[in-house]
Amino acid sequence: MAPFNLAKLVSLKDFIPRTFELFSKKAYSFQSLGKDCIAGVTVGIVALPLAMAFSIAAGGSPAQGLYTAIAAGFFISFLGGSKYQIGGPTGAFVVIIYGVITRHGMGGLILATVMAGIILVLMGVSGLGRLIKYIPYPVTTGFTTGIGVLIFCQQIKDFLGLRIEKTSPEFFEYWGQYIDTFSTLQPVTVGIGLGTLGIILLIRKLYPRIPAAVVGVLAATLVCYFFKLPTETIGSRFGGIPRGLPVPVMPELSWALIRDLLPDTLTIALLAAIESLLSAVVADTMTGDRHNANMELVAQGVGNIASAFMGGIPATGAIARTATNIKSGAVSPVSGMIHSLTLVLFILFLAPAASAIPLAGLSAVLMMVAWDMSDLARFTRIVYRAPKSDTIVLLTTFILTIAVDLTFAVEVGMIMAVVLFLKRIIEVTEIRNGEKIGGLEIGLEDALRDDNRSALPEHPSDVEIYEITGPFFFGVADMLQHILRAVAKKPRAFILRMRDVPAVDSTGITALESFLVQCRQGKIKLIISEVREQPRKALEKAGFITELGPGNMAATLEEAIQLTKPIDFFVPDF
Repeated sequence: MAPFNLAKLVSLKDFIPRTFELFSKKAYSFQSLGKDCIAGVTVGIVALPLAMAFSIAAGGSPAQGLYTAIAAGFFISFLGGSKYQIGGPTGAFVVIIYGVITRHGMGGLILATVMAGIILVLMGVSGLGRLIKYIPYPVTTGFTTGIGVLIFCQQIKDFLGLRIEKTSPEFFEYWGQYIDTFSTLQPVTVGIGLGTLGIILLIRKLYPRIPAAVVGVLAATLVCYFFKLPTETIGSRFGGIPRGLPVPVMPELSWALIRDLLPDTLTIALLAAIESLLSAVVADTMTGDRHNANMELVAQGVGNIASAFMGGIPATGAIARTATNIKSGAVSPVSGMIHSLTLVLFILFLAPAASAIPLAGLSAVLMMVAWDMSDLARFTRIVYRAPKSDTIVLLTTFILTIAVDLTFAVEVGMIMAVVLFLKRIIEVTEIRNGEKIGGLEIGLEDALRDDNRSALPEHPSDVEIYEITGPFFFGVADMLQHILRAVAKKPRAFILRMRDVPAVDSTGITALESFLVQCRQGKIKLIISEVREQPRKALEKAGFITELGPGNMAATLEEAIQLTKPIDFFVPDF
């Protein structure tokens, strides 16, 4: 295992936005601009109902969703590390945003969004963009599916037209509210929701290139408008959408609020990083391009800060909109900026039309989004085919996302994944020498099965040879303490082979130091052989090699055996 090197994670090339790179190569033409305009307008139309729906579901206003798509969407494309990424509000944030607004109000959400943006910028600058991919798959699948279930369930109120004055943020409590108010169900509203769902499913099956959500919402709006159907609309609940962009706002700062918001802020930043990089990977797969993860995180951070100053909500890369952008012929980040400008034009000239959009239609759109997010096929595949440890992590994260909250679920899921990872490492790390010690299989002969390994060379019977295989870290360091107690006859010398130890941490070094003390107390010579690069550097830095004596370090096993032989002194014959 190569030593960690920050320079490999960060370089100046990581901080050149793809927009700047494109124009610096003078590879952009009017033909390219035409393709980007078509794609940008198309994805802008697709983003229109989704931006409003996600904001409404999260407890915000439809205008806030549009402001988010405009501000965050523009900067994510302008500064991003992907050529095709489309940023804006997404379903992943709905649950966490709803909780923040419930506990701290809109002012708390704006501050949390700014803080999350700053964290994202720092993550990109520090090179963590390339490390986000190592977040365990069962954790991301568990909370993503959990979010999908929550979004779907939260839409039941508007889908059925239930009269609930204020919906509880708790899963079991709002289901109790649904049961208590089921008698207030509005048949007309249910019909609008079912009709919208039917249109979306039909369009997706017969004409997959047409934005089904846009067609469904447009059809529901026209039917409600011309037939004057009695159902709740954006206008009746929110008073419509302002015709114009908002004046930038500054979040209210207080240390107490910052401290209270920190857990939610970290969750927002982590979700934004995961989803944006996942979306960028999907775009790379579709186009053969290669995104810059660190610059993408910086752009996500700037986009979220800009969204907060516009009074918006958290944003990230949107997989569905990014895919639509690619399928519509986009060739550069310019299409993402045009997508934002398309939404600006809608606010300036068509805002009054949004007042007629029925909330049941938007709830149907969100139900489809929730279904797509849940990806039950992937979820069940992990449950039935993955190792039990992954299944436990998946189900725990999923259940906690629904029953408690997303922040707690991610924290517990990550801790469980780390603990199970350590368990697996411990299982593959052994200290071997032909017998069982403390219930651990430590037979060296088993480690010599490969054709490339030779049998042990001849060595004195009072010399013990042991070998550590696998990372020697805090999870397995205590194995070393059992050796001297387990050896039946005290040896004259002890050879510890480390050829298969790719890395050692401070706890492993401490264990070696304790073992050296034990050997000296028993007048046993300790020799370390075949140490690889990272462990050698770590041992040198810790001063262990100096304490051991450089003469007791051997490059090969044969050399180590030679070092165990007594020194023959020549006595002259007078």
